[in-house]
Amino acid sequence: MDALVIEWLNLAMRWFHVVAGIAWIGASFYFIWLDLSLRTPPQWKLDQGVKGDLWAIHGGGIYEVAKYQLKPPTMPGTLHWFKWEAYSTWLSGTGLMILLYYVQAQSYLVGTERWISDPTQAVIASISFIALGQLAYEGLLRTPLIKRGLAFATALVLLIALASWLAHQLFAARAAYLHVGALMATWMAGNVFWGIIPAQKKFVAAIEAEQQPDASIAAFAKLRSTHNNYLTLPVIFAMISNHYPFLYGHTWGWLALVAIAICLAWGRHYFNLKHQGIKRPIIVISAAIGIIIIAIAMQLSSYFNQQRQAASTAIGHSDIAQLVTQHCANCHAQSPSQPGFSSAPGGILVTTPEQLLLSAAKAAPALQSGYMPLGNFSAMTADERQQLLTWLAQQGG
Repeated sequence: MDALVIEWLNLAMRWFHVVAGIAWIGASFYFIWLDLSLRTPPQWKLDQGVKGDLWAIHGGGIYEVAKYQLKPPTMPGTLHWFKWEAYSTWLSGTGLMILLYYVQAQSYLVGTERWISDPTQAVIASISFIALGQLAYEGLLRTPLIKRGLAFATALVLLIALASWLAHQLFAARAAYLHVGALMATWMAGNVFWGIIPAQKKFVAAIEAEQQPDASIAAFAKLRSTHNNYLTLPVIFAMISNHYPFLYGHTWGWLALVAIAICLAWGRHYFNLKHQGIKRPIIVISAAIGIIIIAIAMQLSSYFNQQRQAASTAIGHSDIAQLVTQHCANCHAQSPSQPGFSSAPGGILVTTPEQLLLSAAKAAPALQSGYMPLGNFSAMTADERQQLLTWLAQQGG
């Protein structure tokens, strides 16, 4: 497929994905806030079956919102459903995955020194990774752990940790972060498709049949919605991680992803409690401290690793110049010679060792993760990659 056509499709799909995601996240956050902010209504509303209500002002008007214990005295003529925000976000995200990581698997999906080096096998592994991960989550929902919040959360964290580690063995580091995010996003969309919407359909069907709705089904749907609320921030983080090679390119990048996801979900817990009138700032403070500790630990690990590398071997300027010419300058030049590039990616020029050193902050993580050279089409060996990393460490880059 023509590279320009792929870029236009990528642009259109990405914007649709972003807009749909904003709509989904906004609706999800709003309804969790709404549910947690409901307060006991006056007696006359209780007599009509109202469970809770709240008053809000927005857009120049005052709103009265009420939630019924189970069913209203009379069903409304128009009942609004919220599902296509989730479905269109997942479908457009899948389209992006196909355009970027499947159509261009050799460049973006396949990593160096991974279990899989064949593009076709990598695509099959990607689909299997998400499908089996979805089955694992749905299976976990059907265990007794679902009734024990902390135990279930622990099991879910372990499942995410396993998924992150496995993704880093199968795919390029950048793609690995994206796959963990895609897996969690699939859980979220699956919660809507497999749990929330079917439960709501049964709820409405029971009312229309003048039967008492099953409260347990509604409660399980609400639990799935709560899971989505806690997964949202980790998913967003994983999806924008392609901008941060210092994270996914780190030796312990797979573990950092899990640790940061925990901190983000923990921080979200503060707001969920706050909506109920419970203010515990120590939660959001500890979440922020956790991320700072992660950053310090990763930085120290990288520093000591670079120092060991720098002390082990002395590499000449001419050797680096040859590696730069062979593996960097074909793309990162004023006029790239590599087909498909009309200008240097990111505007970064790397045609000399000096220019490589100027871009060390971005180059080192990209080299460490195997993301560069893109798709390793220049066939950089592991020894050559290590030489470049060691030289950058020796120069203090």
